[in-house]
Amino acid sequence: MDKNKILKYAAVFLLIIGIAYFWNKLAPGAIENDIKSDSSEASESVYGIDLEELDKVKVTNDIPSKIKEYEGFTVDFNPENKTPNYVAWILQGNETEGAIGRSNKFWTDHEIEGCPDTRDYSRSGYDRGHMCPAGEQKWSDEAMHHSFVMANICPQKHELNTGAWKTLEDKERIWAKRDSAIVIVAGPIYDSTDKETIGQNKVRVPSAFFKVLLAPYATPIRAIGFVYPNMKCEGNMASYAVTVDDIEKMTGFDFFAALPDDIESDIESVVSFKDWNK
Repeated sequence: MDKNKILKYAAVFLLIIGIAYFWNKLAPGAIENDIKSDSSEASESVYGIDLEELDKVKVTNDIPSKIKEYEGFTVDFNPENKTPNYVAWILQGNETEGAIGRSNKFWTDHEIEGCPDTRDYSRSGYDRGHMCPAGEQKWSDEAMHHSFVMANICPQKHELNTGAWKTLEDKERIWAKRDSAIVIVAGPIYDSTDKETIGQNKVRVPSAFFKVLLAPYATPIRAIGFVYPNMKCEGNMASYAVTVDDIEKMTGFDFFAALPDDIESDIESVVSFKDWNK
C-alpha cells in the first residue's frame, strides 16, 4: 500500500473517532449527566450557606433544651415535657426510598435526661407519634434504628397519626423528590392549659403539632408551615397551612435563621399551598 493511501485511511479513522467523541458528548444521556453533575455541585449550598446550616433552629434560653444528633436528624429534647421541642432534618430526594424495613423497636436514650420509656405510652390512648418519620429513614439501618428513639416521639392521637399527619409525611417525600431536597422541622405545640400527662414518667400531651418545610433549591425558594390539632383532622391539607411566621409566634422558635434576612422575611411571611402542591 502506498504512502498516500495510508495517510488517507489514517485521516478517515481519526475523523470517525472525532465524530464518535463529540456525538457521545452531545448525546442526551451525556447532557443529562453533565446537568446532574452541575446540580450536585450547586446543591452543596444555598445563597452561599451550607445546606446543613438550614435545619438549625434558635430556641430562647428559657426553654429547657438538650440537643442531640442522631443519624439522619437532630432532636432538641425538653426534659420537663419529656418530648422534643423540635426535631429537624434534611430530606434528600434520594432518601425517600430504600430497602431497610421498618424497625418498630422503640428504645430509651439514657444519655438524654427525661427520655421516656415506651411503656409510658401503653394503654394511654395515644400513639407513639414520630416527629421524624421512620418512612424517611429507609436508606440506613442506623437511621431507621435511631428514628425509634423515644426522644423523637410525642403522644399523638391515633386518628391524627394515621390520618392527616401521615398524609403530610407522604407529601413531603413527594416534594423532596421533586425539589431535590427539603428542610423539615416538626414538633409539639403546648398551650398553658395542656396539663395532661401519660405514664410513670409523666409525658406531657400536646394540644397540637407543627411542621415547617423549606425548599431551598426551588425557583423561587419557598417555605410553608402546617399546624394540626391533636385529634382527627378532616378536610384538605390547605386548611392547615400557615406561614412560618405564625408557627414562630406559637413556639418562640426561629427557623431558617441562616438565610439572608430579606429572604427569610419574604418566604416566612407568606403561605401558598398551591405553589407547593402544583
